[in-house]
Amino acid sequence: MTAIKIGYSLGSLLSMRDVLQFSKLADSSKEVDSVWIPESWGREGFATLGAISQLTSNVRIGTAVLSAYARTPATVAMAATTLDMLSNNRTLIGLGASTEAIVENWHGVTFSKPLRRMYEYVTCIRELMTGKIVNYSGSFFSVKNFKLLYKPQRPQIPIYMAAINKKMLSLSSQIADGVLLYLRPYDELRKTVRHIRSLRKESKSFEIASIIICSISNDQPQLARQRAARTLAFYISVGRYYNKFLAANGFAKEVQEIFEAYKLNGLDEATKNVSENMLDSLTISGSPDQCSDSFRKACSCDLSMIILQVNPIGDPETSFKRMLTTFSDARCGYNRM
Repeated sequence: MTAIKIGYSLGSLLSMRDVLQFSKLADSSKEVDSVWIPESWGREGFATLGAISQLTSNVRIGTAVLSAYARTPATVAMAATTLDMLSNNRTLIGLGASTEAIVENWHGVTFSKPLRRMYEYVTCIRELMTGKIVNYSGSFFSVKNFKLLYKPQRPQIPIYMAAINKKMLSLSSQIADGVLLYLRPYDELRKTVRHIRSLRKESKSFEIASIIICSISNDQPQLARQRAARTLAFYISVGRYYNKFLAANGFAKEVQEIFEAYKLNGLDEATKNVSENMLDSLTISGSPDQCSDSFRKACSCDLSMIILQVNPIGDPETSFKRMLTTFSDARCGYNRM
């Protein structure tokens, strides 16, 4: 039996002060495995993790996720190995294909053949991080005689791939050290984990992690539910892939209502269309007891790691401490076969 790991995702809506404060608190907890930083159009991921690396000494620190269209493989290799030096080998790399809107509108890169690009991206980054001379020729990336000026602290840094559809799930199981899942109803998540494990029968080290929207409040559980609903409504409104995925997995009516409300009247109106069933199926939110129950439901999906996406209520520090205490208690004694 293996203990389920617990991580925390610190989103762009938190202040930098909050990110650093939570990271310090998480580092002092023996129950926290890792802290993850997303990147979209807010804070830059590696710079933020560099700051976190100097305030922590125990937790692993990772990107969840970086776009495979926003940096060259060489840039990622340099950044990741630098962060490994700063953090004493605690770096994790989470990569994803991102979306057409982000890639083309903000980075000026054509969004094409994401599956092939991800394959080349991960393969090339792995070679570059060895510290050896690398020559790589692919459809998207070409590297000639690249060699890091310094010897990497370890031969490989774990790479995780964000995946939604079956083809990307299959690719992640072939070339990555782990997979990052998001916004999957618990029943569907359980099936997906079984499918991934069937693809990785010979490897016990492959990690299956799911990022889950989380908001907790002892005194205002309904406010925590509303905060989780707002985050969920945002991703459904702007994330085309998540929108389609959830519509195809039991929430077609809610997804359409949320999307239409967002187009007409913005996020506040869209949030009103998030149902209690959606919150129960996709988030860990509400009172500590409600959250503990939802956490155990997530644990039953046979994940290697649960990454809680932090959405504080009221005073951030109080909210952070409540979250760490609740899930430390809930995790104790829950093991994965």
